[in-house]
Amino acid sequence: MTLENLKVFRDIAQTKRISRGAAMNGISQSAASQLIQQLERRLGVELFDRSTRPLALTPAGKLYSDACRDILRRYEEAGTEIAALKADSAGSVRLACIYSIGLYEMARHMAEFQKLNPKARVHLEYMRPDKIYEAVLNDHTDLGMLSYPAPGRELRVIPWRHERMVVVVNPEHRLAGCESVGAAELAGEPLVSFDEELPIRKALDAFLRDSKVETEPVLEFDNIQMIKEAVAAGSGISVLPEQTVAEEVAQKRLVALPLRDSHLVRPVGIICRRGKKLSPTAQQFVEFLRSKA
Repeated sequence: MTLENLKVFRDIAQTKRISRGAAMNGISQSAASQLIQQLERRLGVELFDRSTRPLALTPAGKLYSDACRDILRRYEEAGTEIAALKADSAGSVRLACIYSIGLYEMARHMAEFQKLNPKARVHLEYMRPDKIYEAVLNDHTDLGMLSYPAPGRELRVIPWRHERMVVVVNPEHRLAGCESVGAAELAGEPLVSFDEELPIRKALDAFLRDSKVETEPVLEFDNIQMIKEAVAAGSGISVLPEQTVAEEVAQKRLVALPLRDSHLVRPVGIICRRGKKLSPTAQQFVEFLRSKA
């Protein structure tokens, strides 16, 4: 029995007339009568008492009618819930973001985006870079935002911005009063840096190596917040994206010094799974972020 046939039976049972049930489903009375007869032969019982007018359900017919109503109601409810889910999905976007971007500015961007698009919802998670790649590839998130994004056969990179890298020191440090510093002035300094496996650490090491500067790594962390706290405590100096230290510089907890004769930047991009069709809201959010770059 198809859902359409179940509906025909239900409507005949409710109206107690084959002709009315047939008309409600756009079929002939003859077709409706044949459907009932085929169903009774298959079940081996009579479903209607044909000796009465209007039609009356037999005990077996009452059981079958109740089952039809339950099945059709569940099907209609599921359709309604799926439609609501699709509408919510079309109006939402999932974003996985590295801490150094999410913690310092993404909340502000999300609030502005949702003010412009009241029905939109942005679901934000903070992750390490390797976990962001994994989440995007496994479709656990729609978009990933991270530094030094690596494209691949299954990943597409949408460039976002390049962040200037600056030397960050404690206000009591000997370099704190300078307007800018050259790479050579970092030689011999205790360096608070990133874990060795992170792309930003590899980029910094390459910059120092190309500049023929040797520093003394003293502490390594996997996130910028810990590095800033260590520098503020006087454990050493660091080289960080300028945007990530703006608050501490304003509070005079840290001093940020431009690097002379250097174009050292941290590239940041948005990644998504290649071939994945983004929802309209996700596409709008990407364009919004790019307008803020």
